[in-house]
Amino acid sequence: MKTYSPKPEDANHEWFIVDATDKVLGRLASEITTRLRGKHKPEFAPHMDMGDFVIVINAEKIRVTGQKLDAKMYYKHTNHPGGLKQKSLREMLALKPENVITAAVKGMLPKNRLAAKQIKKLKVYAGSEHPHAAQAPKPLDI
Repeated sequence: MKTYSPKPEDANHEWFIVDATDKVLGRLASEITTRLRGKHKPEFAPHMDMGDFVIVINAEKIRVTGQKLDAKMYYKHTNHPGGLKQKSLREMLALKPENVITAAVKGMLPKNRLAAKQIKKLKVYAGSEHPHAAQAPKPLDI
């Protein structure tokens, strides 16, 4: 018996919409990552992009457990001496709530070239409005 290997034309990319209201950040991100990679499909192949598009709305209304609002930090460096900048999760949710979900999902994807392609299929919006009505996204219960 031969091992099945999917071809690029076998990929069926669907669109899903997720409402992040009162969802725990990590649990939401892991489910989104599974959908982006296509691991929920029987024809999953780790070397191909078989995943779906995911739209996340209401990113500003996510929930975290414990003391993460003040304890979880996001870092970036300006590449200048002493240029380490840090923001807490509370500050990030106030400024750019989309980046919180994107960073959580990106950290769960594999570190390769395929992940760069897969993260582009994630669309995150702070409010309940999104410009992807033409794709007719299906609601996804998480």
